Amino acid sequence: MSKTLKIVVSGCIAMVALLAVVFVARPGGASGQAYAAPGTGAVTADEFRQVSFQIVPEILAVVYRAFAETDESQIYDSLSEVSARDALETLYLERVGAMAGGGLEAADQELHAMELEGLTSRQDGEAFDMNVTWRVVGTVGHATHLHVRGNTYSANLMIEPVDGAWRMTSFELTDVDRTDAGEMVAAE
Repeated sequence: MSKTLKIVVSGCIAMVALLAVVFVARPGGASGQAYAAPGTGAVTADEFRQVSFQIVPEILAVVYRAFAETDESQIYDSLSEVSARDALETLYLERVGAMAGGGLEAADQELHAMELEGLTSRQDGEAFDMNVTWRVVGTVGHATHLHVRGNTYSANLMIEPVDGAWRMTSFELTDVDRTDAGEMVAAE
């Protein structure tokens, strides 16, 4: 085999090895792989891009259900269904901190409705960097009274495949609008 041919073959083998490392080591596996998504089953990144307006509210609803829990392990387990890494830590500490601070000690909140008001997304491989705005209506109770809440929230989210499912890996609350906070009513 000539010296030039050996170099070309060696270069091809090196390129194949490099491509194998890139595709095998890339988080989330091969392109087109489907991951579990709340409310829709398994979806690929391309499908996620098309139906994210349905999946994101489902993810947020799980977060609200987790926030209704009072046992720390139940809070963590529920949050880990839809979040991982920094988002899991941020959301878990938010809820546990509220309990430790003397607020929201019992199952004293109920989500009545949630509506997605806006969603913009930028895809990077199988990860989605999103700006999301949603409105919730619910009640928050204290010892002697309830508050009806109609708050609007905005957050930056990163959603990507983790352990076979679409999960938030970053959650940064950017705005809370309480202008439709509602009124206080006596608890029964």
